[in-house]
Amino acid sequence: MNIIYICLSVITLSFLSVFSITPYIIKLANKINFLDNPNARKIHKKATPLLGGLAVFTGFLIITIYIVIMNLHSFNYPIIGYLLGAFIIIIVGIIDDKFGMSPAIKLIGQALSCCVFLYSNNLFELFGPFYITVPILFLWMVGLMNALNFLDNMDGIITGMSGILALGFYAFSFISKTHSVAVQANFMMLLSLIFAGAVFGFLPYNFNPAKIFLGDAGSMFIGYFLSTMGILAGRLAVTRMNNSIFYLLPVLLLSYAIFDISLVSFIRKRDGRKISQGGKDHSTHRIHNAMQSPKITAIFIYLINTIIVLITILVFKMESGKLLIISTIFFAVIFLFFGRKLDQVPVVIPENQLKDK
Repeated sequence: MNIIYICLSVITLSFLSVFSITPYIIKLANKINFLDNPNARKIHKKATPLLGGLAVFTGFLIITIYIVIMNLHSFNYPIIGYLLGAFIIIIVGIIDDKFGMSPAIKLIGQALSCCVFLYSNNLFELFGPFYITVPILFLWMVGLMNALNFLDNMDGIITGMSGILALGFYAFSFISKTHSVAVQANFMMLLSLIFAGAVFGFLPYNFNPAKIFLGDAGSMFIGYFLSTMGILAGRLAVTRMNNSIFYLLPVLLLSYAIFDISLVSFIRKRDGRKISQGGKDHSTHRIHNAMQSPKITAIFIYLINTIIVLITILVFKMESGKLLIISTIFFAVIFLFFGRKLDQVPVVIPENQLKDK
């Protein structure tokens, strides 16, 4: 079957499933009062349904199961583990959205999700001994789950951004595919296309003005997807190129999310404010304050990530470890300069971000 037809079919099915499910999820959230109410650290002015993560994950799960049964005829261990890890983080997020959750309990849930993914994909010794690999991968996964949770602070930002990054992971796995790494590449291609379709199917309801929010469940699921795809992409790139420096590839691809959480953490620490509490001082808030439009802000973030994806794919295609290092350093310098400029943009500091005594 033509590969283009297969890819279009997968992403279309995923898009339509989430696009069709979301209105019913909105009705359900309103009926059971599963809403996000405005407060000082949020931009929206009225209560908004908060079960978007359930809509995205449901579409993702349904199409993944359908595609696997239709094409592979059985589930393998990595796919089962991947979906189970995603399910765990969705449950943790939904509970947190509805009832609240202490950081320690949330961290336990995130760690459990990480363990299931790493074990099912045989990744406990990716960088060598267990005691070296596991802390690094836990920091990567938990860090990105929380980075995307932090970055989900404006209509449509991480929904569109993650779809663009998913297409980047698809392009990377497609051009990486050889006979020796076909299983790994096909796994990434399948999940990347389904995820991209799912978030793009949700975006019409989440773009400003949003009719429904992702909630912690949705933002952490997106963080789970991006972090796990980053790990798989790093493993695939290193195997393909036989060069460990290509573990930098997902760092470059996901550099905007890393930049945002680094910027917020640094500024809050410098100013003596609480790092873990939500606020209106993210890169997106600062860009919004400068541009005065949530729509333009979202499109600007999409453009930045599109450029990052294209450059990352180009660097990989050129098969140069030195160019990868140079590109990563270049973006680090650019983000350092950009962060200094954004630091000068005035932001509102709500009460939960007051200085620690």
